[in-house]
Amino acid sequence: MMQLALERGFYFPSCEIYADAQAGFWEYGPSGVSMKTKFIELWRRELVRRDGMLEIDGSQIMSKSVFEASGHLASFADPVVRCINCKLNFRVDKLIFEQTGIEIPESADLTDFDKTVSERNIRCPKCKGEFERARKFNMMFKVEIGPEAEAAYLRPETCQSIFVDFPRLFKTMRGKLPIGVAQIGKSFRNEISPRQSLLRLREFYQAEIEVFCNPNKLNDLDRFAEVQNTTIRLWINNELKAMTCQQAVDSEVLPNKFVAYYLGLLTEFYQKTGIDMTKSRFRRLGEKEKAFYATVAFDFEVQTATGWLELVACNYRSDYDLTSHATKSKEKFEVLDDEQKVLPHVFEISMGIDRSLYTILEHSLREEKEHDRIVLSLKPYLAPVHVGVLSLVKKDGLKEKTDEIFLKMKRKYDAFLDHSGAIGRRYRRLDEVGAPFAITIDHQTLEDQTVTLRKRDEMTQDRVKISEIDKILSESLAFP
Repeated sequence: MMQLALERGFYFPSCEIYADAQAGFWEYGPSGVSMKTKFIELWRRELVRRDGMLEIDGSQIMSKSVFEASGHLASFADPVVRCINCKLNFRVDKLIFEQTGIEIPESADLTDFDKTVSERNIRCPKCKGEFERARKFNMMFKVEIGPEAEAAYLRPETCQSIFVDFPRLFKTMRGKLPIGVAQIGKSFRNEISPRQSLLRLREFYQAEIEVFCNPNKLNDLDRFAEVQNTTIRLWINNELKAMTCQQAVDSEVLPNKFVAYYLGLLTEFYQKTGIDMTKSRFRRLGEKEKAFYATVAFDFEVQTATGWLELVACNYRSDYDLTSHATKSKEKFEVLDDEQKVLPHVFEISMGIDRSLYTILEHSLREEKEHDRIVLSLKPYLAPVHVGVLSLVKKDGLKEKTDEIFLKMKRKYDAFLDHSGAIGRRYRRLDEVGAPFAITIDHQTLEDQTVTLRKRDEMTQDRVKISEIDKILSESLAFP
């Protein structure tokens, strides 16, 4: 996966030419940007527009007061230990798991970590030294604003701007409960030891949705009928249960129709990304695993080469956030719902875009030894390149004809023009970047205005008229 990412322009380390480049910062190349843009558009289509949500674009730097109210200044911290000898810091829950296989939730008491480190004689991976006692490390990046150097912070999650903007949004957009507010943007976390490329970053993209609801109407949701027969995979008490949303509510595996509806929407979205859904699950978190603001929490996880990977955090945050900001700011957050004043509760769908893209790539990548090729079988509408436009040779007028066809296509499709090299090698390069189609212009093209249309997955080659190309691509590349 890493070799493909580097060689085909999906992603690569930031500042890699310098020795002091810091871990946890990655950059998207042309293929990665193209795929990410299409993924976000699918998200907007299948979640934001489908559910009638509002979308905002909030500031990445927010005031200290925001994070005092949210609890991040006091609670947004990871457990760490420092080696007495070499002074290196390690995230202790990860260190314990790597050396013993024991899983301790990151929210566990510090004494639990100290006890395990001592009993298991866990030592520094670098120098074998002993550790100091575990402590909490706040992961927010602090910044200074203006000549007086007033304290502010890079946001560790995108949702806080949604919460503080809620009163204005509800009023100006004539809101009615339940109402979702969505946001795409970057968040920043000063991870202790980021690794594994896009899986743990200090600067990363989130697709955040906060749904504001009346807590007394969580089973009064007409839209639930849209997903009642959608099958979701739930990991409850170490057991996988595949059931429809309706069955999950009826059996009280899920607390209400409201939560079931949004888990159903999320399932239908990821089904369209190309992820192998038989390797997915919604895992209900235990009391010590949940975030400090959550009353009920599910992680949408997918199995990858690195193990089960969390792609989406689904948290019922109750009225924690609005109450906290109302208390701190002295502003009113209650709204009218059927002529009654209500302080809304919030259900959160916090998606990691980078992790999702990595998982889609890994699940789509395969090696076909019988055909001597690596192929990235992305959904056509997510492919960074829609179609390769190739001339068989550059002479006899074929180059000019190829350029003419490419010129007509490039504004509507992500098309790649290639005149150079053996045609077989050019097909293989397109396979690796996930292009679902290739068009080859040859001598017959000049005679009858047809081209060879090659399909990536089937490796079939058909003669089609130039006039038919647009119709074929439009139908094949359309979102489902």
